[in-house]
Amino acid sequence: MPQPPDAAVRGFLPDDEGLQLYQWALASTASGPLLEIGSYCGRSTIWLGQAAQARQTAVFAIDHHRGSEEHQIGESHHDATLVNAEGLFDTFSAFRRNIAEAHLEHVVIPIVASSQHFATHWAGPLSVVFIDGGHSLEAALADYRHWAPRIGPGGILAIHDVFPDPADGGQAPFTIWRLAQQSGLFAPEGTQGSLRALRRLAD
Repeated sequence: MPQPPDAAVRGFLPDDEGLQLYQWALASTASGPLLEIGSYCGRSTIWLGQAAQARQTAVFAIDHHRGSEEHQIGESHHDATLVNAEGLFDTFSAFRRNIAEAHLEHVVIPIVASSQHFATHWAGPLSVVFIDGGHSLEAALADYRHWAPRIGPGGILAIHDVFPDPADGGQAPFTIWRLAQQSGLFAPEGTQGSLRALRRLAD
């Protein structure tokens, strides 16, 4: 069984959702590594790293580590302890420390860049894509359009913070989840809290 991240590891993925993400990653029948968009301090990455280890592959963890809109000064999820000496919000040091302490450095490959920029340099199929990056509609659509087509048949697309009711949260993740359903390329795989997954259908 996977080990939950230490309670001190900052993040927004509850352990029940993390365990479900791990199980969906193991259930992917596609070949290729895993890819995460939006790592923050590594809480979700630890779940995916353990899945990658079990699958004998790697997880590419994409994050510019400057925080999303809601992490900036004065916003709802700002954490002043993650501001560096230059006065910039920076989660990369915490991320590296947490991955090292979880003994997953051999399977977690951090990519410090925007997902759209890294996508222009990527070739090959993926077994799992987990989208939990910027929650603006522009950012979510870009993540979906750049990475969902790269999931191989039988692979898993997981999206976090999917709220059908606007009263519960932002609508961008729900929008891309709905686009994936309507595309004819994916079938619903399941729901755990605000985490939803779809399976890539055969071509």
